[in-house]
Amino acid sequence: MPEITRPKLVAYALAAVVVVVLGVRFMHAQQGRAGGPEGAAAAPRPDAPDGAAAGTVRIERERGTSQLVHVAGAVRRPGVYRLPAGARVQEAVRRAGGARPGADVNAINLAAKVADGQQVVVPARAPRATGTSAAAGTPGAGTAAGAGAVPGAPVSLNSATAEQLDTLDGVGPATADKIIQWRTQNGGFRSVEDLAQVPGIGPKRMAALRERVQP
Repeated sequence: MPEITRPKLVAYALAAVVVVVLGVRFMHAQQGRAGGPEGAAAAPRPDAPDGAAAGTVRIERERGTSQLVHVAGAVRRPGVYRLPAGARVQEAVRRAGGARPGADVNAINLAAKVADGQQVVVPARAPRATGTSAAAGTPGAGTAAGAGAVPGAPVSLNSATAEQLDTLDGVGPATADKIIQWRTQNGGFRSVEDLAQVPGIGPKRMAALRERVQP
């Protein structure tokens, strides 16, 4: 066996130290990478895209709020329809198939916003009274026809003009203006019972008008 000299032993020892130092540095580098940006990216953050997406979903749900509206009267497909928030009466009539021939769409406010649970009634045009029917009718029938009202037909609270409301018993010009102002501020009458919320409509007057009006 050849003899190992002292210089060779020193060289071998230095080489072993270098290998150990390089091994330690390599292990530290691997540990740093494991806890570096990749590990940080895996941790949840409040401002991560998932959080933003959750916020977007909540906003979309609020924007997607819908409301049910009952469309009746002179329309092709009367019924209850679901409309988006902020929809107008015109859209409600369109969803019901549009107005039928003979409908008086000018008698309602097509630009008004609808409310959840509201009933939109499209009235039909009142037939013109002929001379024969006016003569055969009771006194004052000609006056009622001239006012554009159909005897016995309920007056629509959501579409009647001030003149038509004035023809109701106990409703004068001032009360008619209050009814129109109330339906404008509250998006229309959902039922006849809402009429009791109009200033000047007491229990007695409400009982007299209940059978004479409709939403």
